[in-house]
Amino acid sequence: MTTTQTNTSQNAALGAVFVLIGASCIPWSAAIIQPAFKVIGPSAASSWRFLLAAVVLLALTRPSLSKWTKSQWIAALALGVSAAFMNQCFYQAIARIPLGSAVVIEFLGPLLVAVLGKRTWLHASFVALAAFGVVALSRPGGGLTLVGAMFALGSGVGWAAYLFASHRVGGATTGFGGLAVAMGIAAVVTGPFSVATAGTVLGQPYLLGRILLVAVMSLVLGFGAELQALRRLKPAIVGVLLSFNPAIAFVVGWILLGERVTVWVFVGLCSVVLASMGVTLDEARRIELVPQ
Repeated sequence: MTTTQTNTSQNAALGAVFVLIGASCIPWSAAIIQPAFKVIGPSAASSWRFLLAAVVLLALTRPSLSKWTKSQWIAALALGVSAAFMNQCFYQAIARIPLGSAVVIEFLGPLLVAVLGKRTWLHASFVALAAFGVVALSRPGGGLTLVGAMFALGSGVGWAAYLFASHRVGGATTGFGGLAVAMGIAAVVTGPFSVATAGTVLGQPYLLGRILLVAVMSLVLGFGAELQALRRLKPAIVGVLLSFNPAIAFVVGWILLGERVTVWVFVGLCSVVLASMGVTLDEARRIELVPQ
């Protein structure tokens, strides 16, 4: 194996690690934010999350916006709008249906990205295995409602768009400046939802602290890790690796929210783990076989 091939394989492995970090942070933050829904509602909670994350990221990165090109602004705008749409739909979904079920339905978005990006029948078989895992994890009788499922599907559409937009931001910008600007745009887009709750949030330090914790976990750490992954891996590969999200969401829902776990959960867990490992190994083998 040449030095270039070794570096490429190591880069892909590091990208997979970043995906797992993001997959761990986001479901935990979703469980932590749910008590805030009873106080300010899911739309306002999402808006405040973007606002606080934007403040943290912009303060840390301080991007030189005067030097930004048109393509960088377009990439950040696409990421901000897609992230805002994705999260607004997702918070509306988990306010109505179990966290694990919402993530399973939402995962249809990145799964579609993986299907569209497949190159071989082996790759397609891993996607099919991941899809079976998603079905197994969704378990019949899981407390689904039509409205909640529709919001989760909308979040999946936003998630698919977010993957491509994040990949574009990662290529057009350096560091986390692009993510900071994108979260600022998302905060502006969702801003109207937070206006009426400003007195409530600012008047309750515990509530403000909870939302700040969620903002750091999900957007600063979670989205930041996914951005680094998308700088190293193609969106289709990340789409399949994100199949860990439903499994992690069910574990989080079981631990923090008392959501019921059945034998199908374990079947689904095995399926998504095997699919994620398989697609990563298949991609690494393909890289090694490419002539240099």
